[in-house]
Amino acid sequence: MRQKWGETVAAVLTDTEFCLLAQTVLFRNLSPAELTDALARPECVRGSYEKGDMIYAPHTFERNLGVLLSGMVEVTKGELIVSVLREGELFGAAALFNDEADYATTLTARTPCRAVFFPQPLMAGLMELHPALTMAYVRYLSGRIRFLNGKIESLIAGSAERKLEQYLLARMEGDRAVLDCPVTALARRLNMSRASLYRAFETLEDTGVIRRDGKSIFLSAGTERNELP
Repeated sequence: MRQKWGETVAAVLTDTEFCLLAQTVLFRNLSPAELTDALARPECVRGSYEKGDMIYAPHTFERNLGVLLSGMVEVTKGELIVSVLREGELFGAAALFNDEADYATTLTARTPCRAVFFPQPLMAGLMELHPALTMAYVRYLSGRIRFLNGKIESLIAGSAERKLEQYLLARMEGDRAVLDCPVTALARRLNMSRASLYRAFETLEDTGVIRRDGKSIFLSAGTERNELP
């Protein structure tokens, strides 16, 4: 659900949400006044979604850059889970500044969530007005290229660690996933040997990506998905 007509994001945003936006890679070099001015533009809108709502899909999208204010959003390409977005993360760049007729992935609310959207014309105007924002956007895109390159390499390699990563990502609730089957069944489900599965768990633990507590798997604080081995 998008915000009601007549309301500006600057008027309805909470202090916590404003601070979150101000700390993102995109807006951290803008002053509070400059960010407030951008949020006060009528083109800038806020959306609220329930668990399971589709935010973007290949044939249902808008040319906006979104920033997740709360909740979690799952990014998928067919059956592949590309990533899980959390508060403060950006999305929508694949539709910005190009004329492609479809969007590259599907974004689905994994939990109730809120986001703020900056349409393409607004982003173009802000970049012209604030060169620091332009450079921040370029840095963000460079990071996405590195992430996608890593994802491509992992798919080509088909490593046990990446298969386990996809399994855990699909079952994350907050920062925790719960194993729903014995190790033998999980190895069979992931099409690998028990030994390979144990090694994959050990690798992710040794590199500090996950922490195990019985059947619960916790993602380490501050770990990005593209840092997984």
